This record gives sequence, C-alpha cells and structure tokens, in this order.
Amino acid sequence: MKLELRFFASLREALGTSQENIDVPDSVKTISELRAFLVQRGGVWAQALAEGKALRCALNQHMVDFNTVLQEGAEVAFFPPVTGG
Repeated sequence: MKLELRFFASLREALGTSQENIDVPDSVKTISELRAFLVQRGGVWAQALAEGKALRCALNQHMVDFNTVLQEGAEVAFFPPVTGG
C-alpha cells in the first residue's frame, strides 16, 4: 500500500524530514501498525515514534485514533499533542 507520511513540530526535527512517500507491506493495516513498522527502522525513528510516547495522528487531514484502518494513497500525519502556530 502506498501512503504519504507527514511529520510536524518536534517529530519533524527529530526525524529530519517533514514528509515521505512509502510503500508498506499488506500486513500493515492500521495507523498503530504503521507506527510499529516505522519504529522498526531503529535509531531516531524508534525514539521519536516509540510506543508510549504521546502522539496524535490524522488520516487525510482528519484527526483519528491509532486503530484507524489505512487506505491506499492516504495521507497520514503524526505530531506531538501540542504544537505551536
């Protein structure tokens, strides 16, 4: 499945990127599974997206929870719970 990822605020700074286009395996079906998939990259990815870190997410610019099912071609955004304007 192809997805467009976006990272905001401190996540963007930690990861060194604001966006990425990615192909994920068929086994990745939810945003939670996507997060775990990205954590497996290790290094800053494992630190910034670690389970237990307070993060928020959006699917196609709508706030959702991490159990939300992904859709082909979707935009998935990750950001800390409080971001500045």
